[in-house]
This record gives sequence, structure tokens and C-alpha cells, in this order.
Amino acid sequence: MILEDLTKEEFKHFADKSPLITFHQTIEWGNLKQQQGWTAHYVGLRHNGEIVAGSLLLSKKTPLKLKMFYAPRGFLIDYHDFELLKKFTKGIKEYVKRNKGIFMKIDPYVVYQERDNLGNIVENGIENKIVVSNLKSLGYRHFGFNVMQETLQPRWMHTLNVKGKSVDELLKMTDSKTRQIIRKNEKCAIITREIHKDELEIFKKVMQHTSDRRDFIDRPLSYYQSMWDNLHDSGMLKVLLAEIHFDLYLENLENDKKLLVQEIEIRQKKHDQNPSKMNEKKFIQKQKEDKKEISRLEKKIEEIKALKETHGSVVVLGGILFLIYGNEVLSLNGGSFKELMQFQSAYTLHFEMIKYAATYGYDTYNFYGITGDFRESNPLYGLYLFKRGFGGQVTELIGEFDLIINKPFYYLYKFAFSSYKKLKNFRHHLFQK
Repeated sequence: MILEDLTKEEFKHFADKSPLITFHQTIEWGNLKQQQGWTAHYVGLRHNGEIVAGSLLLSKKTPLKLKMFYAPRGFLIDYHDFELLKKFTKGIKEYVKRNKGIFMKIDPYVVYQERDNLGNIVENGIENKIVVSNLKSLGYRHFGFNVMQETLQPRWMHTLNVKGKSVDELLKMTDSKTRQIIRKNEKCAIITREIHKDELEIFKKVMQHTSDRRDFIDRPLSYYQSMWDNLHDSGMLKVLLAEIHFDLYLENLENDKKLLVQEIEIRQKKHDQNPSKMNEKKFIQKQKEDKKEISRLEKKIEEIKALKETHGSVVVLGGILFLIYGNEVLSLNGGSFKELMQFQSAYTLHFEMIKYAATYGYDTYNFYGITGDFRESNPLYGLYLFKRGFGGQVTELIGEFDLIINKPFYYLYKFAFSSYKKLKNFRHHLFQK
């Protein structure tokens, strides 16, 4: 068996049948990364004419003139088949060396150990410790079982099994707070819609506002446009905005008020006609509660009218970019405007795409990155808590590995890259002041 270059068609035919397939291991992703300065390689190992293992490899020249190689969420191989993995690794080493590479980085889409919604290890659940052992024994350097977000792709994610679920079942999977907010948002007339390419600037504004608020570096608009050009037409990319429609919200509030007024009048009429047949204490209490609710609604109506006057009839609250491939719908990144964060549009955006995933037969909705630190003191605990509210489970992957081809240049590269990251972060914080 010899590792060889594959045509795009050969690779796609093989990759789409792999249980490990994600959007990272697609021709579309390879095309996108090529526009961002990477070179895409499609390689496979044949046995009796059939491809038995393969991967999209990305390479990029480093300042050291040699290249780094990266198989995003790759390889597509049976990691439990040690002999196959050994032959593939041998081929990869030769391939990377032949193409002037320093190392090969991989971060396989393989679960390390199954966990529940609280992050606890599931007794007798799925575990792939042998895969880590196999890779280490073949010379792969493991980044470690990190709990924060230090790797290229998240090692910790929150996922939801949605296949075959109805909307009612999906709602029942959420906790009471999440369910309450989703239903409340419907009354608030928060509506999602899929955008067109010429509206990417709106999404970029959402992301820029969020990055400024949360102190991270966002991608430029050209990056999102490039993603759209390479991924949207194949159905891999969707961008959803959540908007609040103040006129419809006001209509809902007025209708709620009208119904309460009618209930008070009907109850009063029944009481006046048959006072002996009604519990006087309960009657007085119920009338008092409904009048109090009417007062609350009237205040809310005035508040929403003021917001409408300030912001307009329809206002963008936030947005999320989703990637869709294989058996999974994944929420890649998103944000919201701080000024109207009280409406908590992220709940509606996520639930809309959870319903989409279930409706169109996908197995998994992936909320993407969290950390493996489930203590309340963790600064990112709130992010995990939000995602946990939809049900599902914590997904822990085996992590990131480097297959070192040229040791001296590898450690020189690691030092230089670490220094570059520190300088980049320093400059970002400096110019944020």
C-alpha cells in the first residue's frame, strides 16, 4: 500500500462515506483555505485498488522557508486498526518530507470518553483511549488533555442528538429556563431569517460589535465573503439573523391586554349575577392579579413604543454562522448587539437551527466549543451553562497531535510561533486601549 495523491473527485467519493467526515475534510473547505494562503493536498492509501484511508492535508510555508502540514479534523481512517494506521503514518511521513514539511498536525474527530450533560464520564460509555495510545506509539506528539481552548479546533464541545425528534420532543429536552425564553421570544416577535450574500455586512457588524465587547479578534468581511463563495451554494453554509419586529410585538401585547380586560369583565359579570356561587376571596385575588398584569402590560407597551421610536420597526438583535455537512449541523460563530441583549436572541437562533437539523434528518446539532472546566468559577462557565440548557451532552475529543518530521526546525518553529502569538495579542490589547 502506497500513499498517493487523489483527484478531488476520488477524494470526495471516499470521504463522504467516512463516519469521521466533517466540513473540515471536504473539497469546498480545501478551496476556501487555498484562497487564504494554504495549499490543499488530497491523499489516500489504496488496497487492491480501493481507498482505505485518506485525508485533506493543508500546507503553508513558514518563515523558516519550510512548510507546516495540517489535516483539519483528519485523518479519515480507522484509528483502531493499528497496522493500517502504521502504514498510513509511514506514507504521511514520506509525503511531508518529500514536500519539505517540518511536521504534520492532526486533531481527529474522535471521542476520547463519553460524557453526559453535566460533563461527567458515562459509565460503560464510548471511550477511545486506545486511539491515543496507537498514535503515541507511532510517534505522534500529543498536545495533552487540555481543558481550555488552546488548540486550533475545540477539544471540548457541546452536542445534541436530534435525529428523528419532533419540535415538542426538542423542547422537552431543554431545561425550564431555556424553554421559557424560547417561548417568550415568540411572543416578543423575535423572528429569524437566512441572509443573502449582500447582507454579510450586517453579520460582520454583529461580529465586530461582539469582538470589541468580548475582546477577541474577528475575521475581516472578506473572510466571510470568501466562506460564502466557497461553501454556500453547496448547502454547507447558512447565516441566520434574529430580528425583533416591534409592531408585531406591540400587537401581541395589546392582544394579551385585551384578553385580560375581557376576562375581568366576564368574571365580574358572573360574580354580580351569582355571588353565592363564587368564592369571594379567590374572585378578589384573581381580579387583583389580572389588573396588576394589565398594568405591567401597559408599562411594557410604552417601553416597546419607546424602543421602536429609537431603533425603528425591525431591528437586528444578533446572528450566527452555521456549517452543515455529513451528519451534523454546527454553530461556528455568532454574536449580538449589547444594546438589546435583554431579548436573548441566541436562544431563538439556536433553536431554529436545532429544528432544521431534526427536520432534515441530521444526527447531531453541534454548539461547538466549550471548555472542560465545569467549575462555576471558570470565566467561560456561563457559555457552557447556556449550551447545556438545550439538553444534549458534553463531547470530549482525543485532542491535537504533531507528527514531527524535522526536529530542529520543529522546535524552532514552535518557539517562533509562540513569540508571534504573544506579540499579536499584545498589539491587539494595546490598540484596544
